[in-house]
Amino acid sequence: MDAFYASVELLRYPDLRGHAVVIGGGRDRQPALQPDGTRRYATLRHYVGRGVVTTCTYEARALGVHSAMGLMKAARLAPDAVLLPVDFDEYRLYSRRFKEAVQRIAPQIEDRGIDEIYIDLSEVPGAQQDAGASAARALKDAVYDATGLRCSIAVAPNKLLAKIGSELDKPDGLTLLTEADLTTRIWPLAARKVNGIGPKAAEKLAGVGLHTIGDVAAADPPWLIAHFGRSYGAWLHAAAHGRDERDLVTHSEPKSISRETTFERDLHAVHDRNTLSGLFTRLCERLASDLQRKGYAAQTLGIKLRFDDFKRVSRDVTLPTPIADARAIRRAAGSCLKRVDLSRRLRLIGVRATGLVPSVALLSVPTPAPIAHKRQVDLPFFSASNDGTV
Repeated sequence: MDAFYASVELLRYPDLRGHAVVIGGGRDRQPALQPDGTRRYATLRHYVGRGVVTTCTYEARALGVHSAMGLMKAARLAPDAVLLPVDFDEYRLYSRRFKEAVQRIAPQIEDRGIDEIYIDLSEVPGAQQDAGASAARALKDAVYDATGLRCSIAVAPNKLLAKIGSELDKPDGLTLLTEADLTTRIWPLAARKVNGIGPKAAEKLAGVGLHTIGDVAAADPPWLIAHFGRSYGAWLHAAAHGRDERDLVTHSEPKSISRETTFERDLHAVHDRNTLSGLFTRLCERLASDLQRKGYAAQTLGIKLRFDDFKRVSRDVTLPTPIADARAIRRAAGSCLKRVDLSRRLRLIGVRATGLVPSVALLSVPTPAPIAHKRQVDLPFFSASNDGTV
């Protein structure tokens, strides 16, 4: 999907089309409706905080803004860009819509996240007659009819080339790649365009004079193996020649589900106790919602903390019975907090569920007898003295 989150927001705020728009930060930056019916939007100009860009429109990208960039840096590049908060509930809704539209035409899908899929066109009627062009156009039309959003599609012999090709003609692209296009369309690209060559590997390749995919393809395989190891060196040679034998993965079980948030300012466990407690509770509620929506319960709950000195700490607890209820998650995660020295200020807090069990498997598990309480109350963020000791 093209600039997916930003495109969803433009459906909601069509008056922002053609403008530089950045998605990131908290919900406190919701557009304000004016008496005359117009909206007043926050801009990056006066932004102060540690938020990052989740995504942005192509107009913002033209100004140098990109995903994962700090919002304060983005503000220096595009001070007049509109800043909108993220709305993952809305993005997930449109994600389901576009995938359902695709699946009605091509049932074999590998889900690669909220805005990206691989599609097997092998058994789609007519897809082999024109190198997949008609099928791709039908998919693009179906996605637009279901969502009002544009997508970019590449049809290629394998997943590796399809991934590279999907980026070549964005936005609203339709790219057809064959092995004959390798030397003219793929080899001139930077080596990092290959999915699997990350920043460190690209830097190492550049250090030995290999800057493009073609440079890697021209390298002697034993030399690549000597410099990058047997497995990765052999893969580099194959990938640079457009070879990829991977099948679609149409089903996989998640290993963990997590929620986390980075604060606009450092928070102290005592002085900002109420703020932290509310944030922590909302994280647990969102994690519970994620588990229930995906049909899982968690055997192990954990927390992740990052302090003002960037030190990271994590704690986990394994439970006798898997849980998916927000209050139970809050209680388990709260018990992990009590095992951490919270005297320093916090930059980030997260909650993680692992040991996932399909909820349907729990139907045959006897429910433990409830424990009688005189009064049920929300757990505080934690109990501490003024010096931060638990």
